[in-house]
Amino acid sequence: MNSKTVITIGRQFGSGGKEIGEKLAKELGIRCYDKELLAVAAKESGLCKELFENHDEKPTNSFLYSLVMDTYSLGYTSSYSDMPINHKVFLAQFDAIKKLAERESCVIIGRCADYALEDNPYAMSIYIKADMDKRVKRIMTKYQLNESKASDMIQKEDKRRASYYNYYSSKKWGDAKSYDLCLDSGKLGVEGSIELIKDFIALREKNF
Repeated sequence: MNSKTVITIGRQFGSGGKEIGEKLAKELGIRCYDKELLAVAAKESGLCKELFENHDEKPTNSFLYSLVMDTYSLGYTSSYSDMPINHKVFLAQFDAIKKLAERESCVIIGRCADYALEDNPYAMSIYIKADMDKRVKRIMTKYQLNESKASDMIQKEDKRRASYYNYYSSKKWGDAKSYDLCLDSGKLGVEGSIELIKDFIALREKNF
C-alpha cells in the first residue's frame, strides 16, 4: 500500500458495506470512519456532536442543496454562523472528510465521501450492492426482523441514502459512473469483496 491510500465506500443497506469497510481497514492497518466521522466533524467545527447524530445522512430539500453548493463555492466553509442546521452539518462533514484524507490513509463509509474527495488523487471510490434476497436475510438476522419488516427497512434506508447523496453531490447514488469500482457482495461474500478491493487497490497503485 502506498504512503497514502483513501477508500470511500457507498453501500446499499444490508449489503454488508460497513462490515467490509471495517475489516478492510483492519487488514490494511488503517482507520475506518463511519459514525466516528461525526465526532471528528463536531470537534473540528465546534458544533455539538448531537447535531451530527440527529442529521446524519438525512436528505434535505433542493433549495437547501442549492444554498449549500452556492455557499461552499464562495469559500464560506470556515464559518458556520447564520446557516440552517442541515447546512452546517453537511459542510462540517465535507470539510472533515477532506482534512482526514489529507492527514492519513483511511476508509470512509458513506456521507458523500467520494464526492468530497473526487479531486483527491489518492482516493478510490467503491460501491457495494447485493440482491434483495441476500440483503433481506442479512437484515432479518442482524435486527431479528421478519421478512416483511426487513424488506421495508431496506427500501426506506436505500431511499434515504439515495436522497441524501443525490441532493448533496453532482452524481447519482448507485450509478456505476459515480464510482471507481462497483461490486456485488451477495455473490462475492464479505471476505471475497475485501480481497477484490485489495486487488483493485494494488493494481491502481501500481499504475498510479
